[in-house]
Parts: sequence; structure tokens; C-alpha cells
Amino acid sequence: MKILSVFFILLGSLLLASQPQWQEEYKTALKTAQKEHKPIYVFISAAECPWCAKFENEVLTKPDIISLLNKNFISVHLVRDFDTIPSKFKVRPVPRHYFLDKNGKILFYDLGYKKTKNFKEELIMLLKEIDK
Repeated sequence: MKILSVFFILLGSLLLASQPQWQEEYKTALKTAQKEHKPIYVFISAAECPWCAKFENEVLTKPDIISLLNKNFISVHLVRDFDTIPSKFKVRPVPRHYFLDKNGKILFYDLGYKKTKNFKEELIMLLKEIDK
């Protein structure tokens, strides 16, 4: 029984580690970013968006992307069909990527599907700019 419990704990840990640590609301992400002194990554998608799903399934599942996001950013995923999205963010077309400072000021935004290599390079470049 003990071995089975350990197995489920490890399985749960692996499942949680296989995606970015998403905040559920923008306001919560902003508070966490201020507390932890980290920039914010806002991913805006739509329920029926094939490019959003492709980005989520092909890029946001990669261990190096997950690690970069979880270590360096407070991430929030907003779905325009369901979530309350602050008016400063455009929601059409999607997918949209916003990078903000810890106070919510937009530093950079981009639009569309990105390949893993390009998204990783963008994250690294942005982190270097923030550290200047």
C-alpha cells in the first residue's frame, strides 16, 4: 500500500511538472509577480483556436520551456471565451503573448503560433533585456 501511495505522489508530481505553473487570474498573477519580483507572461487563447491548441500542445509541453517559464516568470493563461481579461490586452486575433514587468506594464507583446526554438529564444532575449 505504501508503494502505491508513493507511486501516485510521484505521478502527480510529474503531471504538474509537465506544464507551466499557470495562475488562474490576471490579478492573482500581478500580486504574485510583485511579491516574487518576477515578470509576467500572459498567454491569451480561444476555445476553438487551432493555432492556440497547437502552441499549447507542441511548445508549452516542452521541459525546457516549462522550466524557463516556471523559474523566471509568473504565467497566466487567459481564454477569451471564458476569462475576465483586462482591457489593456487585445484578444483578437489569437494566440497572443504579452510580457509584463512585475507591476503590469507591457514590455513586449507578440501574436501567433511560435515554434519551440523561436519561443525559447524570445524568452531568453526578454530575460536579458529585463536584467539590464
